[in-house]
Amino acid sequence: MDLDTDSIQFEATAPRGFAHEVEYVDDGETVTLTWFAQTRFADGAVHGQLADDSMSADAALRILRSGSAIIWRGDFQNGRQLLSSVSRRILRKRRAPSRNPAEAFRRHRAERAMLADLLGRVLIPLSADYAIDLRRAPDVRVACTEAYGPASGESLVSLREIQGVIGAHEWREKGVPVPALGSSIHPHYGVFSPIRGEYLDLVASAPLPDGATVGFDIGTGTGVLAAILAARGVGSVVATDQDTRAVECARDNLERLGYANTVEVLQTDLFPEGRADIIVCNPPWIPAVPVSSLDYAVYDNDSAMLRRFLRLAGEHLTENGEVWLVLSNLAELLQLRRPDELSGIISAAGLTVVGQLQTAPTHARATDTDDPLHAARSAEITSLWRLASAAS
Repeated sequence: MDLDTDSIQFEATAPRGFAHEVEYVDDGETVTLTWFAQTRFADGAVHGQLADDSMSADAALRILRSGSAIIWRGDFQNGRQLLSSVSRRILRKRRAPSRNPAEAFRRHRAERAMLADLLGRVLIPLSADYAIDLRRAPDVRVACTEAYGPASGESLVSLREIQGVIGAHEWREKGVPVPALGSSIHPHYGVFSPIRGEYLDLVASAPLPDGATVGFDIGTGTGVLAAILAARGVGSVVATDQDTRAVECARDNLERLGYANTVEVLQTDLFPEGRADIIVCNPPWIPAVPVSSLDYAVYDNDSAMLRRFLRLAGEHLTENGEVWLVLSNLAELLQLRRPDELSGIISAAGLTVVGQLQTAPTHARATDTDDPLHAARSAEITSLWRLASAAS
């Protein structure tokens, strides 16, 4: 791909900023490429500068901070090292930690957003079959096809993004062990990976309602909770998700695990038709605005999805059915949600608490003292709230 040009044009074309059009002029001809990105960029002209192994990290950072993009034409591994060096420079001047948890969270998110914005503009070209024509570049054709679908022409992708695509492909190949299933779940690119096994163990150990034969898994993601319900003997499970990638991922996993005849996966917003004896949901835990595709599995602005799920859940419960809500108290610890707010949401939805299982975190961040949110993460508790209709 010939990118000897002084400027490129970015135009967001997808609701969550996944695919952008990039236009540049080459010998008087306007060429249009696809730029794959996980963050939204504003429309308008952006200056792009070619760079190779001679560019220093300081020079790269100056270019990125000016609002420009860098099109990397040097050695692939050297490009990775450049990203690491630029990242260290960005994070070097951290402010003193805030004693206010909510302020610490806002600072942390702003810092990560700035980092993603700057590093996301170091771009590499992909050929029409997703090959990277750079020295020491890995073969990413299969990984990119999994992430973006069949190639349809030359494209651009940020070097940081392609590292994520490679990592996603590796996770998909080897899978994430789930002891509760005695097997592994294989997450697809763009689908949140169930690496926090403590909440899976809660769903695997909570007492099922008497005679439970029908289950719903709302926001299924990889399909892991639907698979656990099936493994526990729930004979008919409907798993839903509004994201196409998640639906494909869940179907793939359930087929692999042998539950394709037990679990039906539907692409829909929240609930399918009918009622269930057990409705399980692991919603986004943090009430904040999502800014990238994966953020939607973590951040739920003003707890909107949580509120809507609980408000509608009672309409889909059988007489003696239960809602299993899997939720961390991290939002409360960060002072993003009042301590009594969740109980108020549950009560307002016409539901009542009939039991609660709790577990402490086992993930690495809980013990990372360098994490600016360490105080909250180390005290975090994940709960499985067993809810029933208050009228029953």
